[in-house]
Amino acid sequence: MSNQETSHVPVNLGDRSYEILIGQGLLKQTAEIIHPWLVAKAGKREHPSAFLVTDQNVTSYAETVSQSLESQGWRTTTFTMEPGETSKSLEVISKAWDSLVEFRADRRTVVIAIGGGVVGDSAGFMAATFNRGLPFVQIPTTLLADVDSSVGGKVGINHPQAKNLIGAFHQPLGVLIDTQTFKTLPDREYKAGWAEVIKYGVILDEEFFAFLEQNIGPIQQREEGVLRTAISRSCELKAQVVEQDEYERTGLRAVLNYGHTYCHAFEALTGYGELLHGEAVSIGIVYASRLAEKMGRIERQLTDQQIGLLDAVGLPLNVTSPERISVEEIIGRMKLDKKTVGGKLRFVLPTRLGHVELVEDVPEELVRETLIEGGFKP
Repeated sequence: MSNQETSHVPVNLGDRSYEILIGQGLLKQTAEIIHPWLVAKAGKREHPSAFLVTDQNVTSYAETVSQSLESQGWRTTTFTMEPGETSKSLEVISKAWDSLVEFRADRRTVVIAIGGGVVGDSAGFMAATFNRGLPFVQIPTTLLADVDSSVGGKVGINHPQAKNLIGAFHQPLGVLIDTQTFKTLPDREYKAGWAEVIKYGVILDEEFFAFLEQNIGPIQQREEGVLRTAISRSCELKAQVVEQDEYERTGLRAVLNYGHTYCHAFEALTGYGELLHGEAVSIGIVYASRLAEKMGRIERQLTDQQIGLLDAVGLPLNVTSPERISVEEIIGRMKLDKKTVGGKLRFVLPTRLGHVELVEDVPEELVRETLIEGGFKP
């Protein structure tokens, strides 16, 4: 696979369809890349304006984007957030709305997210809510955002009681992924992204899981060809699910939340920020697989296989000092999960490698057992 190749992944959603573009050095071409997206969705714009949203870790990428746009006559401004999950808050969004007013944003202003999942989720929520909806573009700069939050149109912010409780569905004009951003991605962030990639193999594609197992060395070395293959396939798999269940009404899209019922509870109870989202996903996958074992859905070998791959890429398998968190607190948080119906816990659980199902009425006692065996306070 040539390093100069650009991969295209379509997301087919009727008049909300868009493409995901993956390649090297694309940030410098932002203006020429997004112009056709804009024309296709909203007609030609004589005086385009862009509201860039980023965080302090990736301001240099935002500057590259703004330079590209301004060189083509765009009017731009940049809203910079503090890094971290705590920025996905109403307080930060309110400041952004003020900035949009000050910028004299109108319905033709494009919101452009440049950063990780926190930036993408927040910018998308700004775009969905300001002026009853602004167009927006996702430019994710982390592996996790590349394969997860930038695709599918879920945008939102956290409530103090639960993650992503306040939000909307708002599809982007397109997604631009520049693989050169991996060169500056911290090791911990890089590893965290692989949890979502591995998840796709478990839930939808046994062959893809095997590909990841066979490429641990290139993954650790951030080899361009393997990275692009992994990102493209992950995006294809997510797009297939989103196309069939855009608004999460049939239950199909819920399969993307494998490991996330545990994950979101762990994130909230350790204090947003202690665990990166991908780290919490990794831990959640381990617990969900053990729950599936207890329910007789899978053999232990499948759990061990997942643990082996997660561990090989350097992901955590349990919360640090689990004894400080009670099982009842975790169960309480799980009942705030969006998959819960009528107070009954529902989990996405595997039946074999490459296939999972949304399981209703999971006995709380079995969930408790997984947590107690993991060292949480009974």
